[in-house]
Amino acid sequence: MPRHIRPSAATTPGSARMSDVAREAGVSLVTVSRVINTPEKVAPPTLAAVRQAIERLGYVPNLMAGSLASNRSRIVAAIVPTISNLVFSETIEALTQTLAHEGYQLLLGQSGYRPAEEAALVDTFLGRRVDGLVLTGVAQPEALRAKLRRAGVPVVQTWDLPSPQQPQPIDMLAGFSNLDAGRAAARHLLARGHRALAFIGADEARSRMRLEGLRAEAEAHGAAPVDVELIPPPAQVDEAGDRMLRLLERRPDVTALFCNNDLLAAGVLFACQQRGWPVPGRLAVMGFGDLPIAMAASPRLTTVRIRRAEMGVRAGQMLLARLAGAGPRDARVDIGFEVVERDSA
Repeated sequence: MPRHIRPSAATTPGSARMSDVAREAGVSLVTVSRVINTPEKVAPPTLAAVRQAIERLGYVPNLMAGSLASNRSRIVAAIVPTISNLVFSETIEALTQTLAHEGYQLLLGQSGYRPAEEAALVDTFLGRRVDGLVLTGVAQPEALRAKLRRAGVPVVQTWDLPSPQQPQPIDMLAGFSNLDAGRAAARHLLARGHRALAFIGADEARSRMRLEGLRAEAEAHGAAPVDVELIPPPAQVDEAGDRMLRLLERRPDVTALFCNNDLLAAGVLFACQQRGWPVPGRLAVMGFGDLPIAMAASPRLTTVRIRRAEMGVRAGQMLLARLAGAGPRDARVDIGFEVVERDSA
């Protein structure tokens, strides 16, 4: 039976030791270790008794010691370009929850869209002996790709699906084709009679792939050349209106605009409203991402829907399968996308 002892100086919250927990719960040190590291292997009554003892004593496990013993840190690291963009936060939230179900914690880094910063973060995370890495995109430099292959750490790249001409996955991948998404946006606009298309987006790899798809599809249908406004990342909503005006001054014939994300598209809608321009009468506007603002905007925004949370779930599942020694059934998962037609285009 568990013994209920009065915490002494050695067992005040934060200073309790594993031996104190074992004595309080009436179990061995090995059992306490199993409760902390492999709870699924412990009988429910014993599990409950040890966890109650941990709670009463305020015991905080030494995770570094546990990781040295098991050769696992139970930490996965993820790198995103920015934490200010909702599209990445939903993926990260789903990834965090998926990993937490199996006792893994997420360490998050922000690259600021700078390849050198991403490489520095990878070095930091590898130095901390993370069990896996989740990266954004597939455009990492070859030197970084080679380093990760040599490190032998499971890697999942997200938010892209490379074409045969692009570098192939370092290890595993859960994403979608930005090139095909751009093509789909062009087909939607061309099918509605627009022959002069334009693009506003951030000057970064995934945005440029969407632009490439838009251009290729427009050219294939004999439409006018696509005009472009590229913004240093991260592109902000308050920049969209000025970029739209600059673009239309050059190309007054443009009747449809594809924006790299819904926030930029919303900025264009605001600018059109301020000038009394009807949408889609004067200018059809299409976004990307299907963020909540797409439904709240007036008119409601036509956009390309991305399954952001599913991407995080699948990335987590692939890592967990690899860490469990099973390996994912498919190391390359196409999350897909869909065009959502609303009122703006």
